[in-house]
Amino acid sequence: MENAGAVALAALAVGGIIAFVVITGFAYSTLLERKVLARMQVRVGPNRAGYIPIPRRGKDDLRLLGGVMQPLADAVKLFMKEDFTPPYVDTWVYNIAPIITVFPAVFSLAVIPWAPLPQWLADMTPHYLAPHGYLAIAPGLNVALLFILAITSIEVYGVVLAGWSSNSKYAVLGAIRSTAQMISYELSLGLTLLIPVMIAGSLNLNDIVVSQQQNGWFIMLQPIAGILFFVGALAELQRAPFDLLEAEQELSSGYNVEYAGMRFAMFMMAEYVKMIIFSAMWAVLFLGGYAGPLVSQFPMLGAVYMILKIVAGLFLMIWIRASWPRLRYDQLMDFGWKFMLPISVLNVIVTGVMIVLAEEGVFDGMLGWFGLLGG
Repeated sequence: MENAGAVALAALAVGGIIAFVVITGFAYSTLLERKVLARMQVRVGPNRAGYIPIPRRGKDDLRLLGGVMQPLADAVKLFMKEDFTPPYVDTWVYNIAPIITVFPAVFSLAVIPWAPLPQWLADMTPHYLAPHGYLAIAPGLNVALLFILAITSIEVYGVVLAGWSSNSKYAVLGAIRSTAQMISYELSLGLTLLIPVMIAGSLNLNDIVVSQQQNGWFIMLQPIAGILFFVGALAELQRAPFDLLEAEQELSSGYNVEYAGMRFAMFMMAEYVKMIIFSAMWAVLFLGGYAGPLVSQFPMLGAVYMILKIVAGLFLMIWIRASWPRLRYDQLMDFGWKFMLPISVLNVIVTGVMIVLAEEGVFDGMLGWFGLLGG
């Protein structure tokens, strides 16, 4: 029991630190999006909340770190905003729906490998982290990828319940769109996730990272799978150009139209935390995860590489939003069923055939034959 208590305390400590970093990252990912979108549209973006003015003679103030406190200002505004509950809503479901959307996104953090384990941290938690060799909230879960797929798919229940309980036709339409969209793209996304599992031979995310350390990034071996995963992630996140469930011009914001205050902020928090989670999954599955130069000598450098790869994924999502128009709904569904799904199925079949041929030594014989021709 003493060991179990120590393991629980260590897991709470590691989980608290990682959750704090990611939730802080969620706040500043909103600032990143607003700044990047502004620069791409030749604007300035938020630059008033939190800056250090440096006076210069004959010129405007140099605004150092302009806008760095904007997430805090937004949070204060949402706390102070009237949290109005419309009449005729199903109150209990209406209140619990935002919580259902947030919790799956946060729980997904549990199995992400952030860095190889430094010795000093292994000595501090010998019965918790040391046997697994990497830093995570719940290390050693052999079905980690399946866990993430299962837990993130629960979020659609929160969206559907929010739309249904709001007693608004626009909210219901947004919820119905969300359900159809997630079902359509989860099939191709799940098939795409089979590719790194087949190559690495494991559902454990750390095993997939180790396999890429030995064989190279999977996006080089399977660029089609890497691209399909990123496109499927955009559709699962309902990000542009797949943001049909909250099409402001059509649905007045969609499923969350009747929410305000902190309940509305919880929907936004779920969206941006899931952006971080899917960027982390993309990094782990296709970009080598925490692997990088000098990681073997300085293990915590792996966390820096993970953060940089996550930021790169977030930047790409924002860039796509700034560049691509929103699809029509029929185009959205056609793209999922008639393009993404067939290519995903074909890619899985081809990958399986290539893996079997490689295990049978066919490619070794071909290389030797080409070597003889070259001689």
